[in-house]
Amino acid sequence: MKIKGLQKFTLVDYPGKIACTIFLFGCNFKCGFCHNPELVLRDSTPTISKEEILDFLKKRKGQLEGVCITGGEPLLTLDYDFVREIKDLGYPIKMDTNGTFPEKLKDLIDAKLIDCIAMDIKSSKENYSKTSGANVDMEKIEKSIKLIANSGLDYEFRTTVVPEIHDEKEIDDLGEWMNSIIGKKPEKYFLQGFRNQGKFIDEKYSSEENITEQFLEKLKLKANKHFKDTGVRC
Repeated sequence: MKIKGLQKFTLVDYPGKIACTIFLFGCNFKCGFCHNPELVLRDSTPTISKEEILDFLKKRKGQLEGVCITGGEPLLTLDYDFVREIKDLGYPIKMDTNGTFPEKLKDLIDAKLIDCIAMDIKSSKENYSKTSGANVDMEKIEKSIKLIANSGLDYEFRTTVVPEIHDEKEIDDLGEWMNSIIGKKPEKYFLQGFRNQGKFIDEKYSSEENITEQFLEKLKLKANKHFKDTGVRC
């Protein structure tokens, strides 16, 4: 496990909590529109030690209300003892994941080491491997979706809406697929707009324009059929 970043304060990464975010290096997806390519492709930034993170969290007790662990894909290399040490400090933990490690996710849930989960849903089932830039085991993705929806934890599913990939039909297909897996409407789903931050795995996205709130609201009308609570993030 390589810790490559610490955002000491965030109001958005852990909904409803004042939190910090820990960034782990490495990902088994190569989404061309990834906004954190340095956490996926390059290992040049200095590593932060676990002890530095834990010392920081000890000093922020009473100020921070939660910890978000993200990546990359954090479950690729996550040290469970590190999570347990954070939990022992009294912090609720939110885990971000792409859903490719359902067994690890189940272990964390069963051990009561995490309190909230956010899973990225890249696209409809048919387009998943193309969108993620990897040969995806869809059985594992579906296991994670079902596990999260039935975990009893706070959770959200979310899709980054990207030019030339996501349209109304794509969101409709995505929603129907997820409903068929779970057997009911998932609780929370967010449509997140692509933002051009200049550096991407696929350089073609550096010339793309940001997704507008108007377009997200248009897609939300489709998503509303398949999810209980749908929101947009620009």
